[in-house]
Amino acid sequence: MSFEESKKKQLSKSDKSSIGSWDVEIKDLCEKINKSKKYYTTSSCGGRIVLIKALDEKAEDVFLFRTHKKISFDELKKALQNIKYKGLVEFQQTTCILHVACENLKDAQEIVNKAKLAGWKRSGIMGGKRNMVELHSTESISFPIMENMKILVGDDFLKLIVREANKKLERTWEKIDRLEKMI
Repeated sequence: MSFEESKKKQLSKSDKSSIGSWDVEIKDLCEKINKSKKYYTTSSCGGRIVLIKALDEKAEDVFLFRTHKKISFDELKKALQNIKYKGLVEFQQTTCILHVACENLKDAQEIVNKAKLAGWKRSGIMGGKRNMVELHSTESISFPIMENMKILVGDDFLKLIVREANKKLERTWEKIDRLEKMI
């Protein structure tokens, strides 16, 4: 199958993400990439804050709380109080990630170089059948926050985490904007 055929097939598929659409913060970048003759996106996330079940294996319903926006202390506290899961729960703030199929290796290296200049430090070309790149930044926080329905940290720490997670999301979104301008 040609690159053009693969692109057409990929972009005609329905969104299989758990939220069912592009994250608002990364949508314009994805659309710009997909308008290029050299690239198309296969998956993306603009950064998020989640509470998840800390499991050793993959499971269907790991998300206990999820947002792709900044949060307040009250939102986090309420989300924690509503959790009825008896296992270990992790707080995660994750950075942007983008998978892009490229027409050739030269184009793959070009978009990786632009991503790194825009601050996406963990970006590179992936092996496989297609010329695929993973563009990834570094802003993240992850730690156990609750076990057996008991919050493991105090309100002062939760307030600090909310502030820092929101700052990291803002930095992530700035990097998305920088990359969009470079493409």
